[in-house]
Amino acid sequence: MTMKQWVCNGTIAALVCAWGTAFAQVKVGVVLSATGPAASLGIPEKNTIELLPKEIGGKSVQYIVLDDASDTTKAVQDAHKLIDEDHVDVIVGSSTTPNSMAMLDVVSQAKTPMISMAASANIVQPVDAKRSWAFKTPQNDSLMADAIASYMRSHGVKTVGFIGFTDAYGESWHQAFTKAAGEHGLKLVSDERYARTDTSVTGQVLKTIGVRPDAVLIAASGTPAALPAKELKARGYTGKVYQTHGVANNDFLRVCGKDCDGEVLPVGPILVADQLPDANPVKKSALAYKSAYEGKYGAGSVVTFGGHAWDAGQMLQQAIPVALKSAQPGTPEFRAALRTALEGIKSLPVSHGIMTITPTDHNGFDKRARVMVQIVDGKWKVVGE
Repeated sequence: MTMKQWVCNGTIAALVCAWGTAFAQVKVGVVLSATGPAASLGIPEKNTIELLPKEIGGKSVQYIVLDDASDTTKAVQDAHKLIDEDHVDVIVGSSTTPNSMAMLDVVSQAKTPMISMAASANIVQPVDAKRSWAFKTPQNDSLMADAIASYMRSHGVKTVGFIGFTDAYGESWHQAFTKAAGEHGLKLVSDERYARTDTSVTGQVLKTIGVRPDAVLIAASGTPAALPAKELKARGYTGKVYQTHGVANNDFLRVCGKDCDGEVLPVGPILVADQLPDANPVKKSALAYKSAYEGKYGAGSVVTFGGHAWDAGQMLQQAIPVALKSAQPGTPEFRAALRTALEGIKSLPVSHGIMTITPTDHNGFDKRARVMVQIVDGKWKVVGE
């Protein structure tokens, strides 16, 4: 009998051994929107969490997954539960910008790293005392807004109408696109907003059409982004319609149907990995995720949002072994070491790009993380990089 076996046979010592086992486990809290208006984002993210490794750096990993139901208040409650009751070492989530923004105070006060799966750069910029604990896997809006504005200019667009969410996602996109439009010589001629739960945008669409823009940008995410697209078609708008990378999933294509044919948007490489040239530096890592996801959920099932969860997992696989060199899971020292290790990620190939995190950039993507696509007959077709 080994010394460890002998010690663990003792009544009191058994509790110590059990505590030691739990102490050695890395706990990853996950908050995502598996139900509600953002479910088309949260469901593939939840599916992807099941693909992540259960052991990293010689430590078992437990994923505690909570559904915030696309509700900001619930997201904050979930973050508190994961930190205060489950004592997680890191949080992955949430799926949307408003929910992730609301969680910032919770994670920063608890000094627990958070890897958001939402798009807005405001989640991680500027890297102040609060945001020093926040990282994110989707491309910053500014990177994608620049791609849209550049594509618009090269295709003859001069004036643009804007229809976006009333929340932080829409506002972040308005700020990013206003800047990109100015840099590319475009004029923004309208600004209309709607809520994710709205069932009509007739007024917003009529006002937008009334100023006769060459193109309309819909700054929304998930299936609610189909609402203004369908209304523009119904009202006879003949200009060009652009979407953000927040709609890059099959549920959006299903809901919008033929009304979205011809629309253009920037996406992460994972969505069109098969169409990329072999020389593309992201193709191999994007196909690795595609193979893993479709191997479990079926051919054609992969969507861009699941890639954001996969990329968070890739970040943790690189950072956890580094953090373990200086501290053990379940301690403030480990959480701090993990934050530092995440901030030190260099040239990591993930499903959406090549990631290099720095103390001033907690997203870490460059132009290799975007591809311009057009919706053609209900499918994504690469039209530029």
